Amino acid sequence: MHGKELLIKGIEELGIEVNEIQIQQFLKYYEMLVETNKVMNLTGIVDLDEVIVKHFLDSLLVVKVIDMTKYNSMIDVGTGAGFPGIPLKIMFPHLRVTLLDSLNKRLIFLNDVIKELQLKNIETVHGRAEDIGKDNEYREKYDICVSRAVANLSTLAEYCIPFISKEGKFISYKSEFSEEEKENAEKAIFELGGTVCGSVIKQLPLSDIQRRFILIDKKRRTPNKYPRKAGVPSKKPIM
Repeated sequence: MHGKELLIKGIEELGIEVNEIQIQQFLKYYEMLVETNKVMNLTGIVDLDEVIVKHFLDSLLVVKVIDMTKYNSMIDVGTGAGFPGIPLKIMFPHLRVTLLDSLNKRLIFLNDVIKELQLKNIETVHGRAEDIGKDNEYREKYDICVSRAVANLSTLAEYCIPFISKEGKFISYKSEFSEEEKENAEKAIFELGGTVCGSVIKQLPLSDIQRRFILIDKKRRTPNKYPRKAGVPSKKPIM
């Protein structure tokens, strides 16, 4: 089983209905990813089957922990090559989506993808989360924030929680996660107006890879002093 068949089977295993237009969008996205990757480092994974499992299905795996149909707006912080934001937008076209990244050339690629796939109600924003999180156009404006970015949870929380409206959710995609990291992050999360409501491990379809999701509910508004200046959250996480 390869390519298209693998994609259909994987998505069906996640319990989502997929149509031919969406399948073609994924395959076109893959083509553009591999082509652009020749001139820009977007991903270390270029084999079609691997991209399907480790990028596309991994991005969609969050459906095993929350019902995406219940949310209207989403921001993907540190989106990189568009994961998990674009696969989620393809499968849940009702979502209003913002893709945030600090590297403009990645966003030029993503804008090409958005245009080619004819995705509507999705935008890219160039900047650092610490700066954009202070901007009233984006601050506390989203039902969900997702991030596959690699950083410790305290730092990620400071990047992401300011974007979520009260009663919204921040979902962090983790591969490695220790009890110590969780304990260290809990104070930061509380300080930022959130509370950890779950830490769930799910297995990726068609693989033996496991992915952990940290689910954080936003209970109060984030104090105005957060996020701190660019670079500070990573150097001095809230403890």
